[in-house]
Parts: sequence; structure tokens; C-alpha cells
Amino acid sequence: MPSRTSPTSEEAERTAVSGWRPYHRIRLALALFFLAPLIGEYLLGNQPLTALPFVLLLAPMYGGGAVLIREATRRAGRGWPTMIVLASAYALVEEGPIDQMLWNPHYGGYDMAGAYAGTYVPFLGTSLGMIQDVLAIHTVWSICVPIVLVETFARDSYQAGGPRPWLGGRIGLPLVALAFLADSVFLSYEQQHSEHFMASPARLIGCGAVILALVAVAFRLPARPTPHAGRTVPRPRTVGAVAFAAASFHWARGGLLPSGVPDWYDSALWLLVAAAFLALTLRWTRSPAWTPAHRLALATAAVLTYIWVGFTQSPALDTPLPTALTGSTLFSLAALLLLHRAHRALTRSASRDRTSFHAHQAVPRVP
Repeated sequence: MPSRTSPTSEEAERTAVSGWRPYHRIRLALALFFLAPLIGEYLLGNQPLTALPFVLLLAPMYGGGAVLIREATRRAGRGWPTMIVLASAYALVEEGPIDQMLWNPHYGGYDMAGAYAGTYVPFLGTSLGMIQDVLAIHTVWSICVPIVLVETFARDSYQAGGPRPWLGGRIGLPLVALAFLADSVFLSYEQQHSEHFMASPARLIGCGAVILALVAVAFRLPARPTPHAGRTVPRPRTVGAVAFAAASFHWARGGLLPSGVPDWYDSALWLLVAAAFLALTLRWTRSPAWTPAHRLALATAAVLTYIWVGFTQSPALDTPLPTALTGSTLFSLAALLLLHRAHRALTRSASRDRTSFHAHQAVPRVP
């Protein structure tokens, strides 16, 4: 009988192949914890380089939310459909009860009411355009993109069993949940204190009900898309190009329609393009040829979109233009380096899997 303190050769091999070691899992969780706000705020250009220490305050909410969504999904044995719906619930949590940007007409000192007046829905107390922007920004860039990038470095993601949880349920996960809750309450209080705004109880209750409904739906979705043998998928570069066009459209669509066209046309066009892209992606993911390289191509396209958007957003900050552009340049270079390392990690994982497969095939069967 093998000793409890000495792993068997099978366990040692599994550890070597998958990298399933405690410190490796913690490193991945920490990477996601800090990457989420760095992409969601700094690469976008919403925070200047001089506010980089502020990431320590944003990480428990952004990163804590991303880690909780990722861990809950993987522990439930589910996949990206669940992750995406949970990310949309997070988007409403952040801009609803926490920041209350959905309803604050002067959020951050900007005329939000005037900017989104064209699609305002009195029953909701906010605008359709605002909801579309919130869902797109936080679902895609704040949550899903960081998860894809960090999971690329988790070697077990490409094993037959799929990605596994990174944190234990007794210490790690409760600590992240506590940090997320405490930071969310603190940031909510700070927003109310600085903005002098508080949404009505009806707005908050309604938003909370939608959030709970999204969470319930998330865990009723199929674990993974059912593959269809007859479907094909383009090369990862083609998938990335389509995703880059769709993501860029989200940010550039304001200048595509002629002046004077009602904002409802803009929202309708957004819905049409978003629905078409989601339908196309769903079709692709149901192909047996869909690989982690395709998924990384989607994340790469999203990051590249934020790089050019960051250079247009950062000059609007209340900082000197050289500081704003320097920050965008440094964050963009860091993002490009991360993408390069992610693609290298994916290539190594694919090579390791092929080597393991051929080694397994070479083992003679015992009659």
C-alpha cells in the first residue's frame, strides 16, 4: 500500500502533466484577481498611470468577481455559457447597486442623462444604450477576457477533464468572497458619499431581481455546447478578425450613422450586430474543430480593441496629455506582452498534449 505522504507514480505523472500544484493554482487566481481591473479600467483608459496604486482597491471587486465567477462555474462542472451569463450578472451588480451609474444622471461629473437621453426608458429609470454598454464592457472585457487569458496558462485546461477549480472551498474561496463583498460595500458607500446620489428602492430591488434571475439561469444552461459533426470553423486568425471587427464596431458605432439619426437606430444596430456575432460564435463552438486557440483568438481581438480604444479614452481624463498617452502606451505594451506569452503557453500545451498522446499510443497493451 503506498504511503499517504508519498504520491504514486501515477499521481506524480498527473501533477507533472497538468501542473496541478497548490502554488500554481494560487498564482493563477492572483493573476486573474489583478488582471481583471487592469484590463477593465487601465487598458481601457479610464484610469491614468498615476492611479496605478488604486488597482489595490479595485481588484477585490473586479478581480474578486472574476475569480468567484470562474470558480463557481468550474466547481459546477459547467462551461462558458454559464460563465458569460454570470459575467452579465456581475455587470449589473457593479453598475447597479455598487456604482449606481445606471440611474445617476451626473455620474462621475459627466452628463450621463444627456449622453443617453435618446434611448431613455422611464420604466427602468435608465436607457437602453446605457444597459447595452454596461453589459458589453463588463461581460466581455472585465470578466470573460481576463479569465480566458489566465486559463491559457493553466495546463490542466487542455486535459480531458477540462479546467479545474483553483481555490479550496474552506479558505481560498471564502476569503475571495469576503474581499469582494467588503470592497463592494465600501465602494458603494464611497460612491454615495461622493456623488450624493441614491437610487430609489424600487430601482435597486428590480435590478437585484434581474441579477438573481441571471444567476439562476446560468446554472440551468448546458454544461458545454453539443458538438455537431458536420460543422466547420475557420482558422483562429479568421475568428479573431471577425471578433475584432465586432468589438471595434461596439466602440466606433457612434460615428457610423449619419448625424440626426435617432439613438434608437444605434441601439437597434448594436442589437443586430451583437446577436449575429453571438449566433456565429455559438455555431463555431459547436464544431468538433473548435479549439483553445480559437477561444484565445477571441480574447486577443478584445484586448487589441481595448488598446486602440484606450488611446482615444485616456486623453479625456483629468490628467496632462503626455501622462495619459504614456500610460496608454505602457499598458498597451504590457497587454501585447501578455498576449505573446499566452500564445506561447498555448503552443507549448498543444505540443505537450501531442507528445503525451503519441507516448500513450506507443505503450504496448497487456493481453
